[in-house]
Amino acid sequence: MTNLNELRTWLEGRLPALLAEHQVPGAAVAVSVKGEVIEAAAGVLNKNTGVEVTTDSLFQVGSITKLWTATLIMQLVDEGKIDLDVPVTTYLPGFRLKDESAAAVVTTRQLLSHTAGFEGDIFTDTGQGDDAISKLVETFGEVPQLFTPGTMFSYNNAAYVVLGRMMEVLRGKPYDECLREFLFAPLELTHAANGPYEAILFRTAVGHIVQNEGEEPQVSPIWALPRSTAPVGAMLTMSPRDLLKFAQMHLDSGRTGSGEQILSATSAAAMLKPQVKLPDLGWMGAAWGLGFALFDYDGGTVVGHDGGTIGQTAFLRLCPEKDVSLALFCNGGTPLSVFTEIGERVLREFAGIGLPQLPAPSESQTPVDASRYVGQYCSQVADVVVSQDAEGRIWLERTPKGLYEEVGDQTEKIELVAAGGDNFLPAQLQYGMHLPHVFLGDDGEGRALFVHTGRADRRANA
Repeated sequence: MTNLNELRTWLEGRLPALLAEHQVPGAAVAVSVKGEVIEAAAGVLNKNTGVEVTTDSLFQVGSITKLWTATLIMQLVDEGKIDLDVPVTTYLPGFRLKDESAAAVVTTRQLLSHTAGFEGDIFTDTGQGDDAISKLVETFGEVPQLFTPGTMFSYNNAAYVVLGRMMEVLRGKPYDECLREFLFAPLELTHAANGPYEAILFRTAVGHIVQNEGEEPQVSPIWALPRSTAPVGAMLTMSPRDLLKFAQMHLDSGRTGSGEQILSATSAAAMLKPQVKLPDLGWMGAAWGLGFALFDYDGGTVVGHDGGTIGQTAFLRLCPEKDVSLALFCNGGTPLSVFTEIGERVLREFAGIGLPQLPAPSESQTPVDASRYVGQYCSQVADVVVSQDAEGRIWLERTPKGLYEEVGDQTEKIELVAAGGDNFLPAQLQYGMHLPHVFLGDDGEGRALFVHTGRADRRANA
């Protein structure tokens, strides 16, 4: 078995070439085995300045922030201030959704496990004040319901905004202050920030995006998402080592490195228990816990989360049975390919766990009756049209809206090929993988009610 020093040597030698192969400007990685940590870094934080990435550089962790939000909520559960299974309106009496009956029954457990059922991608900028999250939640009275709460999974950013607001109300202080007091301080973080005003004090990455197909990634014109979505993943920025301090606390049943119990062992275990099974979505995992994604890897239990912001991507994996964790941050390009090579080596050699093969379309295809799938589906961030041409080929055209349009996402049309049952894969790679598209439900006329890619887009007018 490789030891950690050998792994560090391999990372230091391999990482620069790996980034070049996949057009990733810069990356930092940390690996922990039974509490011992090694780190490596390569590339640049910003292609415009050429500042080099170091192991103490900060990157945005994106949606990995949801694990921090979930942990803060579970601390309130430990204190008896939240019951996971009573309506959210118990703690937020003014909470509203477009479907008032749904708003009246949605629970904290459903928010944590992405089963609340309302539209999830709400990124409205409500300013930089301490009331930004509160103002965003106040707009949710117009957010439509996709399905009855608790009946299925659909990744829901807006749910975590609500969780952040619940915490603000119960703690009587802004979200970022809660992070500092209840997690940053006891974890003794040294390289972590709650937004640009703190991140500027460190060596901090900027995102890089591709503006036009075929071009290399360039510095993003926007550094972060709005402060109103901080509990979701808009602001939290740190080094890989500091993220692994948080991961180690979870591996150690809620205890910090200094031995302080900041989360009960019961709550730490509960966060890893399956709450909902996912459709066959490949990379996203097999099930979801209270915050954590639960992955179906060969050889043992793996949990974690991924994060993506504007041109930055983060990966976190924990192997609870082996006391192994891995954090990788990248600032552009095709980071999934970087993660799969590093993740495969780390997990297999230190935990005896193999990463699954990414889904790929079959070379041989039989004709498919697409009448169940064709039509228009919609969400707050995109309109999706599924069609079948005269040759029987199935196409999905996605037109971005809102924030996704503002940051430069373009309309794209992809061919979908059958992958068994109601599952389809794009014929061509996107972001380094063939993202599964699963058609679910029935609109009452024999047609699919949803096209699911992790988020459920509902058929228009159904």
